[in-house]
Order: sequence, then structure tokens, then C-alpha cells
Amino acid sequence: MSSTKYIPPGEVDTRIIKKYPNRRLYDTKLSSYIALSDIKRLVMDDLRFVVLDAKTGDDLTRSLLLQIILEEETDGSPILTERMLANIIRFYGHAMQSFMGAYLEKNVQTFMDFQSQLTRTTHDQAPLNIMQGLVGQYVDQSTQALTEMQVQMQEQFKKQTDQLMDVMRLKR
Repeated sequence: MSSTKYIPPGEVDTRIIKKYPNRRLYDTKLSSYIALSDIKRLVMDDLRFVVLDAKTGDDLTRSLLLQIILEEETDGSPILTERMLANIIRFYGHAMQSFMGAYLEKNVQTFMDFQSQLTRTTHDQAPLNIMQGLVGQYVDQSTQALTEMQVQMQEQFKKQTDQLMDVMRLKR
């Protein structure tokens, strides 16, 4: 499902990549054609970008990111196991789909923060102390994300129950 992407004026640093019908990618900042590997480099360098269909203006960013993931998963050592992929697929169309997406996003971000803190640590601290502290923080953040998801789920279930009771005209 594509939608036209609006880039707010404050996000002038967002790189615009146009995808043409011939599947070529054009970087408007560089004024040249680029490859999928260049898109991967933008991701690795944490640069903001959006991929737009040159003809319709539809946002194709997600599909290109998924294409990069597919290539990475088929080449070398995959991150996503078959079991994990199957479990993710099971959530599509499920009432818990939005919660699963939010939960995964929070956990991956927590892990990225953990990795960033690990690489920034100073050499004068003992590695074991650093790891214990960071792992503790990661566990705490992961637990907090799960707790937030449980609260959201409870609110969603209550809302659905209330709606069902209204439809069935049952007293509360």
C-alpha cells in the first residue's frame, strides 16, 4: 500500500531518491543515478531519505528497505530465522498487529542504544562492569517496553469488550 510522502519544510536534510519505471534510482542531491547498495549506505550512515516513485510521487521507501533486508537475508548470515518470520507473518491482520510492530520497534531501538553505549564506553572501566551495567539497562528497557505493550493491550481489550457489550446491549 503506497501513499504519497509529504516532506515537512523542517526536514530539508531529507534526501529525495526518485525511482523510475526502469527500476533506476536517482539521487536528487547528487544529481546522479545510484544503486541499491548506495541506499544501504544511506541507512548505515543514518542519513534521512525518502524514495518516491518518479511518476506518481508514491512513497516507496519501505519497499526498498524490505528489498535490502531480503538481499541481506539471502546473502551471508541471516538475522531473521524462519520461525521468527513465520511468527511475524501470523501477526498480519491480527488484532495485535500494531502492538507487535511497536514492540519490535522499541526492542530494536533499545538494542541499538545498548550497542551504541557499548561502543562509547571508556577504556578505564573494567569490561565486565561495563557489560553488567549495559545488560542491566537493556533488560530494564526491554521490560519497560513489554510492560507498555501489556498496558496498551489491556486498554485495547477493554475498549473492544465495551464495544461488544454495547452491540449486544448488555449491562455493565
